[in-house]
Amino acid sequence: MDAYKILEIKKSVFEDNDRRADLLRKELKERRTFLLNLMSSPGSGKTTTVLRTIETLRNEMTIGILEADIDSDVDARAVAQTGVRVIQLHTGGMCHLDAEMTRQGLDGLGTNGLGFVILENVGNLVCPAEFDTGASKNAMILSVPEGDDKPLKYPLMFSIADVLLINKIDAMEFFNFNLEVVRERVKKLNPNIKIIPISAKTGQGIDEWVEWLRTEVRHWNEG
Repeated sequence: MDAYKILEIKKSVFEDNDRRADLLRKELKERRTFLLNLMSSPGSGKTTTVLRTIETLRNEMTIGILEADIDSDVDARAVAQTGVRVIQLHTGGMCHLDAEMTRQGLDGLGTNGLGFVILENVGNLVCPAEFDTGASKNAMILSVPEGDDKPLKYPLMFSIADVLLINKIDAMEFFNFNLEVVRERVKKLNPNIKIIPISAKTGQGIDEWVEWLRTEVRHWNEG
C-alpha cells in the first residue's frame, strides 16, 4: 500500500470553484440579478462596449459594473462618470476572476436594486475561460486588429461564450480580417453561439447586442 496519496490539485480547484459558481448563480437568480461575464484580450474595446451598453440601457435597467484588473482604476473612473454603480477589483496579479472573487466583488458593489450587472473580466484569452464566475451568461469580444485566427489559438474561450462580439468592424478595411472565416471557425467550436459584429466606437451593431441582452435578462427573470 502506498504511504502517500496523490491529489490532483487543478481538478480539485476547478471542482470547488464550480460548486461555488453554481451556488452564486442560484442566489443571483433568486435576487433577479442578471450577471454578464465579459471577457476579451486587452485593448479589444471592453470598456468602450460597456459604456455603449450603459448608454443604451440605463433608462430600462438598474445597472452595476464590476471592473477587474491586475492594477489601476482607469476603467472604473471612466464608468463612474456615467453615474451607474461601479466597483474596481484588483486581482493581485491573478489573470482571471473565479466565483469567490466575483462574490466578493458583488458584495462590495451591493446588488440590492440591481437587475443587470456586468463583470468586465481581466484582459486575457486564456485564464478567464477556465474559471466559472457564476455569471448568468458569458460574452466575449474579438476585435478586428487581433486577427481572424484567434478561434484556432484560443478555442476554449470561444467554446464557453454564449455570445461573441466582433468589435472594431469600422476598421475592417485596414486589417487582414475575414469575418466569414471567423464565423465558420467559431461555429465549429460552438454551434449555438450568437455572433454580433459591432463597432463600439461608432455604435454600429449595438442595437442587436442590446436586444440580445434584453432577451436574456427577460428569460433569466422568467425562468
